[in-house]
Amino acid sequence: MALSRFEYVKQFEEEEKLLPNCWIVVRIDGKGFHRFCNVHSFTKPNDLDALQLMNFAGMTVMQEFNEIAIGYGQSDEYSFVFRREASVYQRRRDKLVSYVASLFTSAYMFHWKRIFDSRSIDMRYPPSFDARAVLYPTDENLRDYLSWRQADVHVNNLYNTTFWNLVASGLSNADAEKRLQGTLASDKNEILFSQFGINYNNEPIIYRKGTILLAKSVRVKDKKQRLIVPIFDDLISDTFWVKHPEILDKKAKTDDVFDLAENHTQPIILYQLTVQERRKAGHNKGEATKNLLETGSS
Repeated sequence: MALSRFEYVKQFEEEEKLLPNCWIVVRIDGKGFHRFCNVHSFTKPNDLDALQLMNFAGMTVMQEFNEIAIGYGQSDEYSFVFRREASVYQRRRDKLVSYVASLFTSAYMFHWKRIFDSRSIDMRYPPSFDARAVLYPTDENLRDYLSWRQADVHVNNLYNTTFWNLVASGLSNADAEKRLQGTLASDKNEILFSQFGINYNNEPIIYRKGTILLAKSVRVKDKKQRLIVPIFDDLISDTFWVKHPEILDKKAKTDDVFDLAENHTQPIILYQLTVQERRKAGHNKGEATKNLLETGSS
């Protein structure tokens, strides 16, 4: 392209590059999601469909970037951990943050009908997500960050589960909030059990622990495939990191095939397998057409 006298304005652009040899965490947060949840009639305290939609968006981001070591989602947020050595977009902060945010948002909208058509919930207005990139220089810092986010899940979900059960029992929002003011975790557990017969430890683990996304080799119908796998586990404990050493060290040797167990019916697993089957069918159809044409021309 020919230079012009106006090109000097490029000098005003600033390019911030993220420091090398640091973990990059890009965290997506829903903006104004309290209103968004109310307008779209999301179930309180947890809407499983809404969480699965977040997982679809998280899966899409992880499929786009092979330099993501782990994804972690809860409520209206998702964290994506890019490896220390990641060179994506030459580690340009603005480029990385803006693309992850826009890709996540578009995927959220793209998969909406897949999740909510069965409930006849139309999207009333588009969601918005902001994003930030934070650097963590050590493995310990990264683990502490992810532990912080999972601890946040527990604190918020225990409160919300207790709060909305109190509201369902007849208390106003203000009275329920007043009832819980100054209570400890043990107090909330006691309220749930004594008043509502709910053992909090038996609540679905996706509500209590959030969703971990990892790229894993799995076996489906005697064939090994690479999928983005949802895992519901305690990532604060050392056991999790011993079980998945490739997160911190991509060269670490791991079991060849990850056992999906009961997670084989998770929506994002079924979706990925369906997509692969359609691609295979399209490929086979293309090959058959090609062979037919070649046979006809001989």
